[in-house]
Parts: sequence; structure tokens; C-alpha cells
Amino acid sequence: MKIFLGPAGVPLTSKKSDTVSGIERVAEISLQAMEIEFVRGVKMGNDLANEAGKAAQRLGIKLSVHAPYFINLCNPEKAKDSEKRILDSCERAHHMGAWIVVFHPGYYGKLEKKDASDMVGKSCDGMASVILKNKWNVKLGLETTGKVSQFGTVDEILDICGKNKVCSPVIDWAHLYALHQGKPDYYRILNDVLSSGYKKMHTHFSNMNFSERGERNHLTIDHKKPDFSEVAKIILKSALEEITIISESPVLEKDSLVMKKELEKLGHRF
Repeated sequence: MKIFLGPAGVPLTSKKSDTVSGIERVAEISLQAMEIEFVRGVKMGNDLANEAGKAAQRLGIKLSVHAPYFINLCNPEKAKDSEKRILDSCERAHHMGAWIVVFHPGYYGKLEKKDASDMVGKSCDGMASVILKNKWNVKLGLETTGKVSQFGTVDEILDICGKNKVCSPVIDWAHLYALHQGKPDYYRILNDVLSSGYKKMHTHFSNMNFSERGERNHLTIDHKKPDFSEVAKIILKSALEEITIISESPVLEKDSLVMKKELEKLGHRF
């Protein structure tokens, strides 16, 4: 099994805050991945994306992209603008060689869950057509939710992805911990993903505070909410061929290094 670890964004210990410096810092501390954060908007041009991609390729760093937070494919008034933000992210991802663009599909609002799913599926079909037409080598990464008001249970995500091969599920372990009130069945969740045909996974990990409505805020890994050791054991015993684990902890790469140490303790060799 190949495991890639890294932060969501430029490492805190990077001497400069630009993307290329962040990639270089990830390599310096012997991590293997970095997620480029467009969460406040896509402000990177294709030239810089190409430069970042060349740095990542030279240093052996696996890149992914997180699309802006301002996305809601379940709202007819916001869907088109949301699709543009995702597709802008996909274009940059293609130029930098990032294989997946992660996004939160949207909120149920007043919709029935089936209607919300139909809207997300329709948007994904339209975006997939643009991706294929432009020959962008990138996947649409639908992320699991941590909020009861938000579209994105494991079943909902797998249903969309099963109908559209440009889509791929993104498992956020912390979100599912919050959604299931601290009692997620990670073993079943991983088996559901594997049985759906996904041997290559993109995931997020951190610890999480939650309420009855779901996620509240990210925590550092030492809170053991959830316990990374337990998640790591399930991953290592699985039939996965490849997994990327992006740290969304408040201390980013520091917790990626904690995860690396724990995986090595359990017998994995990077």
C-alpha cells in the first residue's frame, strides 16, 4: 500500500507563504503530499499552477486541490456560480498535475434528500462533460459531510460517484466522526468504499469538536477525537492500494508528522 501524508495548505514552518515554497517545505520534512487551498477563491493563474506542478513533480510530492467553500449545488440560484468555481479549480489542478479537486456539494435547505441528490448529480454530469471536453486529467472529489444540514453522507457520495466515473469519493474521517456523534463505524465505511470499486482514496484527517448538529471546529490530533491509531490500523489492514491523508489540523504538517510516526510504529514503511 502506498500512503501519502501532507498538510492542507502551505506548511506553518515554511519560510515563505507561497505555494512553491510550501511544496519545497513538505519535501524537506519528508512528507509526500500537499493540498492546494482555493477555499477563499481561485486566485492562482495557470502559469503559477504549472510552476507548482513542476516543483511537485521534481520533488515527488502528490498534489490535490480544495475548491472554494462558497459552493452549493443544491441551490438553483447558486449552482452555476458554484460549478464555475469548481471548474476553475479543475483547470488549475490539471495544470499543476493535481489528480483531484475536493469540494463540499451543498446544503439540503428545504429540499428532500432525493431532490438534493438529483441536483448534485446533474451538476456533476455537466462539470464532467467540461472536464472530458478539455481533456483535464482530474477527478471531481465529493467530500463527506460533518453536518446534518449538509449533503454528503457516505451513501450519498458513493451513489453520485457510482453514476459518474469522473467523480471520486473523499472521506473526511473527522467529519464522519462528528456526523455520527463520535461513534462512526470506520471499518464498514472503508469496506463500503472498497466494495464500490475504489482502491485509491483521497482523505482528510484531524480531530473534531461536534454538537448534535455535527461538526463545530477542528482540533489537534492529540485530542484523540477520533484516535488516529485506530483509523490507521483499519487502513493498514484494508485492501487499499493507495491512500492520501491530508491533515486539516490547526497545526497542519506537525500532525502529518505525528501520523507518519504512528504508521511507522504500526509497521508501514514510507
